[in-house]
Amino acid sequence: MSKGVYEARLEKDLGSIRKRIRKMGKSVGGAVRDATKSVLVNDTELATETIIGDLPINRQARDLDERCHVFIARHLPSAGHLRFISSAMRMSKTLERVGDYAETIARAALHLTQKPSESMTHDIEMLGAHAVTVLEQSLEAYDTQNVADARASRKGVAKYAATIDKVFEDLLAAGRDGAVPVEDLFALQAIVHRLERIIHQGKNIAQQTVFSVTGERKKDKTFDFLFVDETGAGAALLAAYYCRKAYPDAGTFRCAGWSAPDEPSDAFTSFAESKGIDLKVAVPVSFDDIRNNVEDFDFVIDLDGGVRKHIRKVPFHTTILSWPLEDSKKPKAVHEELVHRLGDLMEILRGEDEA
Repeated sequence: MSKGVYEARLEKDLGSIRKRIRKMGKSVGGAVRDATKSVLVNDTELATETIIGDLPINRQARDLDERCHVFIARHLPSAGHLRFISSAMRMSKTLERVGDYAETIARAALHLTQKPSESMTHDIEMLGAHAVTVLEQSLEAYDTQNVADARASRKGVAKYAATIDKVFEDLLAAGRDGAVPVEDLFALQAIVHRLERIIHQGKNIAQQTVFSVTGERKKDKTFDFLFVDETGAGAALLAAYYCRKAYPDAGTFRCAGWSAPDEPSDAFTSFAESKGIDLKVAVPVSFDDIRNNVEDFDFVIDLDGGVRKHIRKVPFHTTILSWPLEDSKKPKAVHEELVHRLGDLMEILRGEDEA
């Protein structure tokens, strides 16, 4: 087979795969739109059609996977072509998952005993529009292999975080008021959660575009940590500054205490210096100064077991880890215990050990 014929065959096979991704993306986008509409207008027929329509989407995913495997066997691709096929196989799984989310939304719609309230209808309509927008923009960027558009779409997902939090707050308020039957609360929670996941899957699609074109892989996730204890001048302070040195790429590390003094503990300052950690410049922070901004942190690590008494309500996206220390007054004991625990935590969160 001449080079020209081979290249033509390769481009034809690539075009076939692109066409199927385009078709599957259109099917999935339509499913999300129809599932959301079935909730908003209480259309049981449309919900049922959406559920049944997930079966062709699953077949499209299997067909796309098969064509990708055949392409690899036939062409033994390298470099850019291999990256594209790798991304196409991930796209198959991602789009199939989005189709499953749409099916779940439609099934939840069938279990609603009454039309959602006006405020909840507005929330679902807004989230549904966001989900479809992110999905379509990301798919367009992938289809055209436009890295700039993909990066913009990926970055834009962050702006929906506040909207999603508001929707969950509205749902909780409806539950507390008793205005919504329990079975409807579960159904609405499933709907809202799946729409949130669709938005994040749009971000993953955008990332596949960036990888396909540039080879750039998704950056490791970073986190914002807050260590808290009685003073914020000893164990919590040492933990925060230790992490800044040992895990500089893992995120941000802060500390606070219920009764913060003006200066760090002398004992902890001296011990930290022996470990190459400078606490002399540290200024203990009162928990009162950050009490209203706890939602800014992904993890609050409680070193004395008292944080929940100081927080009126734990934010939805904040995780509290309770790590009461065996001897919080002895720097060496604190250091040994925290090094072990933090190493295990970082391995779970980022797949890494202490640097």
